Amino acid sequence: MDRLQAMEMFVRVVETGSFSKAAREFATTQPTVTKQVAATEARLKVRLLNRNTRGVSLTEAGALYYEKCKEIVRAAEEADNVARVKQTQAQGLLRVGSSVAFGRRVVVPLALEFMRQHPQLQVDLSFEDRYTDLVAQGIDVAIRLGKLADSALGARFLGANPWVLAASPKYLRAHGTPKRPADLSAHDTLIYSSVQGNDQWRVLSPRGEAVTVPVTARLRSNNLSAVLAAARQHMGVAALPWYVAADSLASGAIVEVLKGHALPEQEIHAVYPSPKLVPQKVQAFIAFLQGRFGPKWWESLPR
Repeated sequence: MDRLQAMEMFVRVVETGSFSKAAREFATTQPTVTKQVAATEARLKVRLLNRNTRGVSLTEAGALYYEKCKEIVRAAEEADNVARVKQTQAQGLLRVGSSVAFGRRVVVPLALEFMRQHPQLQVDLSFEDRYTDLVAQGIDVAIRLGKLADSALGARFLGANPWVLAASPKYLRAHGTPKRPADLSAHDTLIYSSVQGNDQWRVLSPRGEAVTVPVTARLRSNNLSAVLAAARQHMGVAALPWYVAADSLASGAIVEVLKGHALPEQEIHAVYPSPKLVPQKVQAFIAFLQGRFGPKWWESLPR
């Protein structure tokens, strides 16, 4: 039996004045409690209680020990209560991770809305394009795009991140408009290297048929803002997530190419350090995110 439980038993023997009453509270037998108190006295080499037919009374050393034990037991109960509250309420500090572009354009407005709904919650946003070790970095929940690797992490599917092919009207006037996926081979292309890492694009027809097209990269970057800027500056045909391209498409700075065709979608997942004993603040944030990534979800993002 551990020392804290021994202290708890000793405190209840003193407060109830009875070994048997304390035993009932701990769902054990009176001899077990008696032996536990005796073992504590043997360890300390001091008598804590006087026993007689009328009950128990504290010795001088026992009275001092009782006061300290009572403080320790109360502090342990308070610690347990704090942990339970943190587990059952959306409060405290929530650390959220994401990639840079998705974080800035998508996670930030969603996190701010979530914070308004939970005024007792503080949020720490961390955006990096490299892989993040959630445990090492202290991240409570990360929003990840693409297929997840098998791991011991907890994960919840949120939706899909679709892509669009686009170019500026000026570029298309100068170089012609592709009519079918194979036409892309004759065009300058703008490649987001973190997803389209090689010089081949897998394009899906309106019927879902996949065609692999060799392309020539005029620009390759691991930054989506750079790819979008190059498309707006008439440098070629870009492959962009809809959430990145939407404003520029709406303004006419770029237009959709091969309308009805698309690049493969990415899965969107909320990932957290463990599937067991998930804190309430993480559960609440994931519940808030679910339903936010339906068809054309980017249209509802704040501008």
